[in-house]
Amino acid sequence: MRQTAARQGARGTRDETDTRLRAILRDVLGLKPAQVEAFEADTGLFGALPELDSMAVAGLLTEMEDRLEIVIDDDEVDGELLETYGNLLTFARAKRGQ
Repeated sequence: MRQTAARQGARGTRDETDTRLRAILRDVLGLKPAQVEAFEADTGLFGALPELDSMAVAGLLTEMEDRLEIVIDDDEVDGELLETYGNLLTFARAKRGQ
């Protein structure tokens, strides 16, 4: 119960970038909404989610550019960026100037 309350509190404080990024991951990878809602900063992405393979990375980055109104340069993409949800969110926020 305690953990559930903490997660609900975290959901209530999500910023626009977090909300949009979760929607992008859900839509591009075909993940269930509950799975994406449960993502924490240390949730593994590339290598941990079978849906996020090398072919899906291009689609994910393209959708991030479109929906977050950012430009992602090739040299900004590395294994660390896609390692965890927290890394990806931090990157997206920085690109949006947050």
